[in-house]
Amino acid sequence: MAADAMGTETLPLKRFDAGHGQHCAVLLHGLGGTHRYWTCGPVPFALPGHRTVLIDLLGFGASPKPWMRYSVERHVAALHASLAGERSLTLVGHSLGAALALAYAARYPSVVRRLVLISLPNFGGAEGAVAWFARQRGGWIYTNMWATALACILTRRVVGRLLPRLLRDIPREVAEDLVAHNMVSSTSSLWEALYRHDLRAEAAATAQILPVLMLHGGADLTAPLAGAQELAASRSTWEMRVLGGVDHHPWLRVPQECLQYIEQWLSRLREQAPASPAEPCDRAAGPGVKAHP
Repeated sequence: MAADAMGTETLPLKRFDAGHGQHCAVLLHGLGGTHRYWTCGPVPFALPGHRTVLIDLLGFGASPKPWMRYSVERHVAALHASLAGERSLTLVGHSLGAALALAYAARYPSVVRRLVLISLPNFGGAEGAVAWFARQRGGWIYTNMWATALACILTRRVVGRLLPRLLRDIPREVAEDLVAHNMVSSTSSLWEALYRHDLRAEAAATAQILPVLMLHGGADLTAPLAGAQELAASRSTWEMRVLGGVDHHPWLRVPQECLQYIEQWLSRLREQAPASPAEPCDRAAGPGVKAHP
């Protein structure tokens, strides 16, 4: 395809910058989301000393949506192009965004300072995903590629405009953005970046390099809690907080609690770190960085 020929490094992702600070907090949404996932609630996502960068992932929101295979490598390449020139990054990801944040850190550890992984889906590969969703009511749809694609098409064309009325337990903006992708970007990202991708190797690669905070809902039926706990259990630089009674969307359900955990964790890291000048958070506009309106 044409998209393959020109390469994902030439595809600028839509990004939005807010605030000021010596460090950069880059927010990566999950499958079916956009940057508005982080901005539609009562509490703004802002961390002390950090400038906030919100990105629409490749294939979602206002970013390009080429018809191609949405592998982890393509997602990471597009993300890297759009973060060209950035340093001292705190990557904050939800679900798919968490998996891509981990993948990015494993490939570019010199520019990533720390990770916050919310509802990280660790299935251990496609077989693990099938086994997990087999326990859920109607879960077979999510692990059957053609059924997933058909559900995506029907959602977009038949009930897309009604989603804000049908899904009253999530903010209107999040419901609206559930159709801000195409069938290929959604289905391929689900299979290539989540189900078929075993992120345990990337977790091992960053285990002794970066501090990691994991936030996970105790009632999450989408990303298995046990899989996340497995990653955190044997890694001294990883810390995990389980939010009791919370589903797959901690940021939407208990945003203040999420921020409190993150800020306390950052404070502990500052206390543990040796005194040294903070790295600047510079951004060089260039290929892959889309100008903001």
